[in-house]
Amino acid sequence: MNSLTAFFQANGPMLLEGVLDTLYMTFTATIVAYIFGVPIGILAEITRKGGIHPMSLFNKVLGWIINIGRSIPFIILLVAVMPFTRIVVGTTIGPKAATVPLIIAAIPFVARLVETSLRELDDGVIEAAKAMGANDRQIIFKVMLSETLPSLVLGSSLATITLVGYTAMAGAVGGRGLGDIAIRFGYYRYQPDIMIVTIVLLVIIVQIIQSIGHIVSKKLDKKSKGES
Repeated sequence: MNSLTAFFQANGPMLLEGVLDTLYMTFTATIVAYIFGVPIGILAEITRKGGIHPMSLFNKVLGWIINIGRSIPFIILLVAVMPFTRIVVGTTIGPKAATVPLIIAAIPFVARLVETSLRELDDGVIEAAKAMGANDRQIIFKVMLSETLPSLVLGSSLATITLVGYTAMAGAVGGRGLGDIAIRFGYYRYQPDIMIVTIVLLVIIVQIIQSIGHIVSKKLDKKSKGES
């Protein structure tokens, strides 16, 4: 017990800063990625063959771009966009710099999650909306997004969890956060206690995000079923 207390007295401030940096990178990247990713995912769904506004060539090009974005390993992307990161934030070190490649990596992932969620919607629901005179905008916002909201929430928790893992990799190139602490102290300085604690903290963060996502999704699902 005394050794545990001594450990947190010595390393507590550093670990707290690592947690805050990890949360900052994760949620900033998630929010910005959803701002861009949701419209792209909607476009990918509505322009497909059988969508509400089919555009075959546009859909193929968009799908190709999304697939390329998803195919690049994050650690390679992290290094490849360093010149762009420097232009955007003025540095390639620290949490703000790490959010740039995190956002770039997350946008195609979010777009595909949104597209998949929207595709789960029964075509009959859309046909009914069309029969009632709804235009494309009304179908997108009042039918497609509204009906698939529980699935979209689950997708957002998955995207956020994925970004938590990416922040750990960002620590390898000076992104700070828990990943940086694990590498600098746990690996390079041979301090397995710090390595174990950072892993536990990352697991806790992931479990909290996943639990919140499931709870919110279930409540939204029950609400939508109750209203219907």
